[in-house]
Amino acid sequence: MNRLATRWSRALAPWALALGLSSALPALAAPAWITLSADALAVLQRIVPQAQVLGQAELPVAVPEGPRSAALRSATETVVAVEIDEKWLEILSLMVHRELQRCGGYVFHPTRAEALATLHRLQTQAAAEPLAVGPAPSYVLDNPQQVAPLMALLQGSHLIATVDSLAAFQNRRYNSSHGVAAASWLAAHWRSLIPATRRDVRVVEITHPTWAQKSVMLEIAGTLRPQETVVLGGHLDSIAPGTFEGSRAPGADDNASGIAALTELIRVMMAGSYRPGRTLRFIGYAAEEVGLRGSAEIAADFLSRADQVVGVLQLDMTAFQGDSTDIWLYTDYTNAAQNAFLATLVARYLPGFTVGYSACGYACSDHASWHTRGFRASFPHEASNANYNRNIHTANDTTAVFGNNPQHMLKFTRLALAYAVELGSLPRGLRGAAAAP
Repeated sequence: MNRLATRWSRALAPWALALGLSSALPALAAPAWITLSADALAVLQRIVPQAQVLGQAELPVAVPEGPRSAALRSATETVVAVEIDEKWLEILSLMVHRELQRCGGYVFHPTRAEALATLHRLQTQAAAEPLAVGPAPSYVLDNPQQVAPLMALLQGSHLIATVDSLAAFQNRRYNSSHGVAAASWLAAHWRSLIPATRRDVRVVEITHPTWAQKSVMLEIAGTLRPQETVVLGGHLDSIAPGTFEGSRAPGADDNASGIAALTELIRVMMAGSYRPGRTLRFIGYAAEEVGLRGSAEIAADFLSRADQVVGVLQLDMTAFQGDSTDIWLYTDYTNAAQNAFLATLVARYLPGFTVGYSACGYACSDHASWHTRGFRASFPHEASNANYNRNIHTANDTTAVFGNNPQHMLKFTRLALAYAVELGSLPRGLRGAAAAP
């Protein structure tokens, strides 16, 4: 083992031992297949030099011309398919955050064939922009009379209450008893928000075959075009160094803040008796921190369903304002037309708030699971990729980091409400029409 590998092995030893691993570099025992960016691959190869590269793709991505700039330029990112031992994946998540200052950076795949197929799909879609899965919506803002009364019902205190409830779990890891309990709590809490008279609303707990934590989905059936779906999501799991059961991972910002926004939207829509024309689905994804697993399975399932997904919004980290700019839209691995729609929503429904543009690289959150399958997806974020909350993935990701103040979260909740109602309510010309076949 060379000196660089020795230094990395020593640095990783406390984390590896806490996870029940040997700090030595083992032979492949339980194979896993991932796709990841080239810089994340460099981190992986320092941890596990014997990781087997299976293939790679050069992908064009849209990035801002400068800080905050809405003008974009084309850049290239290398994405690589790799086979490694699955036991290293949690450490990879933690080290990508530590070394590259970003979340995730990789996608887990159930088979080698799926990892290679993902490379092919990414290349094919890059050559066929714009993405075209699902019907193209109208981005005309013509539902202010439905947005305004719901907007008035939003309360920051409810956001903090949900964050506190989720952060109170020891952790919300996808394979811990705490993670299972947190998902069960969320499902029960969302059910408690549904009035007995709302037969059009239900909560579904989604079981995943290879880990214990469930994803949670609340559906509000559309009155006019129920087969058309608007998805708003955020991951419910959390991660920090330590054992599966013992590690302290409050995940207040990452991502109790996003789940809090979804919860407040549900509360307000139920309190305001809102009935969308299109079906709305609010999803708390399991297992995001270990390769976007929950969202990947759900997005893949929607490809085979009759539902036509109009748009997808990802809320992941909304509480910490790391820049003077209020709302940041990430331009890589997202849909440009829907991003422009979000900027228009900010101008109309959040007057006085500013929008910036940034990029976060391959697989930085669950929007990537939808984007790589061709759906229109967007990712508004709390800060630029250079200045987001660096306490995530540690025991210090608590409400104290953002002063126990819900005001930044409230901006994203307002934006998500406007997004859901403007897309969910249909244009004026279609209101009152019979449901489409």
